[in-house]
Amino acid sequence: MELTGKHLRRLPLFAGLPEEALNELAKLVRVRNYKKDMLIFLEGEPGEGLHFVQQGKVKIYKMASDGKEQILHFRQPGDIFAEVTLFDGGPYPASAETIEESQIGIIRNADLYQWLEHHPSLTVQLLKDMAKKLREAQQRLVELVQKDTYGRVASTLLRLAESFGSECAVCKESTVINLYLDRQELANYAGTSRETATRILQDLARSGIIKLEGKKITILKQKELERWL
Repeated sequence: MELTGKHLRRLPLFAGLPEEALNELAKLVRVRNYKKDMLIFLEGEPGEGLHFVQQGKVKIYKMASDGKEQILHFRQPGDIFAEVTLFDGGPYPASAETIEESQIGIIRNADLYQWLEHHPSLTVQLLKDMAKKLREAQQRLVELVQKDTYGRVASTLLRLAESFGSECAVCKESTVINLYLDRQELANYAGTSRETATRILQDLARSGIIKLEGKKITILKQKELERWL
């Protein structure tokens, strides 16, 4: 698929650019299609360029020395990732893998750097985006260090609801998390074991705070869940 400026305008990062600039940028984009559970890049590999999600969803993660996966972020359509390599010229600081069939756009660092010389306003937007992600990462670190496992699981569910939630059509004032993770993935995001995450989810379900239907999770009582933070 060949992207046009109209496609790029749907991405928040590029939405404010004039049409001519968008059309120029679109010519630099390479689109790659990935099946579910396919690796996009591996931590430590040379940074190729800025990536963005055109379709599908992606997880960003690091592997601990003991082989355990720690999920850092999830990215959905409109989100960018790996932009840090544009500024430091270094390798990818984490790995990226699809969690469903996805279409990913890539703009090579060399091409984007040259384009930015003529459109410096986007550099400011990129830096703002990176600053926002840094704040989120710092907050996540605080949660992993200071909160107990119940607090980490509760925080994880609330964060997923904020990013991927939609109002339940049947359950009034409830939020469906439209990101269907298995228990291991949810545990890897919350920084705990699969067994512990499963037990806490079951406790929350028995208390009527959430509803479990396979991988589908619905938050029924958000204020009750927030009390675990």
